[in-house]
Amino acid sequence: MIVSLTLILFCQLLGEVVARGFGWPLPGPVLGMLFLLVFLTLRDSIRTKVPEFGRALDGTGKGLLAHLSLLFIPASVGVIQRLDVLAEHGLGLAVALIVSTLVTLVVTVVTFVVVSRLSGSSMEDNGEVPSRD
Repeated sequence: MIVSLTLILFCQLLGEVVARGFGWPLPGPVLGMLFLLVFLTLRDSIRTKVPEFGRALDGTGKGLLAHLSLLFIPASVGVIQRLDVLAEHGLGLAVALIVSTLVTLVVTVVTFVVVSRLSGSSMEDNGEVPSRD
């Protein structure tokens, strides 16, 4: 578990170093997730050579997911520490949250419909929705 957690943190560190080194406006943890994604796509070739490697990384990932709610505590504490900003800009933040949520939902639906049409499948073809005939 320590080796797998070290790998995850190393990817985040690498993302921070690259983002700050090149002066990119992209957050380091986002780049770190991209590095981890590349590593995980290469994992199958590594797993054939070292079989226990894949199991250790899977176990660490499942352990992190099981306790994911604990990772929201620092963000919540940060919000509580800045209640003055929340009081001053609360209406604007609420509008931004609502609008961004609605935009995300609309973009998700449009993306699903476009991909569904491009792939040639529909819900009626799969028997999930009764036809109107």
